[in-house]
Amino acid sequence: MSDHSINAEKYWQANLRLILGSLVVWALASYGCAILLRPMLSGIHIGGTDLGFWFAQQGSILVFIILTFFYAWRMNKLDEEFGLQE
Repeated sequence: MSDHSINAEKYWQANLRLILGSLVVWALASYGCAILLRPMLSGIHIGGTDLGFWFAQQGSILVFIILTFFYAWRMNKLDEEFGLQE
């Protein structure tokens, strides 16, 4: 294997780890907190409603937006690390 293909493989593996990590966080926030953990979160009140309902209505959307910015920031760092910046 050439040095370029090894570097490309490492870049792709780092990208996949970032994507999978982001998807796990989003799934935990949207599915876990909003559905599975809702009974446990019902005793915690935020903004006039319980935390489980808040995650179902707004929290998972906010987590997705934060993850989008985090992914863009981290990919820029990854591009710099592998010499692929724009």
